[in-house]
Amino acid sequence: MEEILSVLVRGLMEIVIPASVFLGFLIGGYILRKALFSRLSHWTKKTSTNIDDIIIHATRGPFILWCIMLGIYFVLKFSNLPQETVHISNKLLLVLGIVSVTLVAASISSRLVKVYSVRLESALPVTSLTQNITRIVIFGIGILILLNTLGISVTPILATLGIGGLAVALALQDTLSSLFAGFHIIAARQVKVGDYIKLESGEEGYVVDINWRTIKIRMLPNNMVLVPNEKLTKSIITNYCLPDKEMAVLVNLGVHYESDLVKVEKITCEVAQEIMNEVTGGVPNFQPFIRYHTFDDFSINFTVILRAKEFVDQYLIKHEFVKRLHERYKKEGIVIPYPIRAINYTQEKAKKDVIL
Repeated sequence: MEEILSVLVRGLMEIVIPASVFLGFLIGGYILRKALFSRLSHWTKKTSTNIDDIIIHATRGPFILWCIMLGIYFVLKFSNLPQETVHISNKLLLVLGIVSVTLVAASISSRLVKVYSVRLESALPVTSLTQNITRIVIFGIGILILLNTLGISVTPILATLGIGGLAVALALQDTLSSLFAGFHIIAARQVKVGDYIKLESGEEGYVVDINWRTIKIRMLPNNMVLVPNEKLTKSIITNYCLPDKEMAVLVNLGVHYESDLVKVEKITCEVAQEIMNEVTGGVPNFQPFIRYHTFDDFSINFTVILRAKEFVDQYLIKHEFVKRLHERYKKEGIVIPYPIRAINYTQEKAKKDVIL
């Protein structure tokens, strides 16, 4: 009877001790996570940099996983499992640890690139392509560390990848040409995310993203145009954000031949200046002006030059300018003539007399 009790106690202890160790690490990890990250979050509020916030946010979730892995490691130490099983389990834990750290590092690097995009813009514009490259580099380093840890030689694999990469490159010429065209677009900085561009085929809109294969353009009707990177590099493009987002807004008008042109110029510039000061998208410090240029069939034509902060602002500026100028011309008695044709009756009558 005593032997049976001894066996039961011994078996129970083999279960209780590992379970206690595992629960201890799990509960301790949860308490430590709550206390540690609470203090760290309070501390990061006092710092001016965003790096600490990004690191804390990325490691908060995996921290419990690491505690569980550490608990399993010590459970295996206290267990009576065969050494081969323990060795394989430790290898699996190591692999899981490397994978989790790699994922955390990729998340941190990607968020850092995104947050500090303004600073990185001077060297390399930030798009989904550059963010994905950052992740790929981190994953590549993680895989190499994992293979080296498992005792797998990396050199033959790299040689095989080199030969295989040549075959893949020949099979995916179009895809790779778009990929490298994407790199060229980003490095040349002639088209960037946020720019308003117009293609030679007529499509125009804001550049939303540049990925490994296409550039995404959101048109004003809220439709998305996907242009292959390779075709974009071979197209004629008008970039309305280069060299600056501000642009001239031209409005063509005409007044009656009997109009006082000095008065027309004065009133038109006054209305245009009101638009610059009051309408969203106008440039208040810009002085609008007009230029007469044509004696047309029924009017003296001129162009009013205003200025908008960016391309789409011109539509509201023109809308308000036409409304206010039409009202002001009415008050001042300035006539915008309709297209007319004058018939010279004397000349027509003389022509008929000659024929008769």
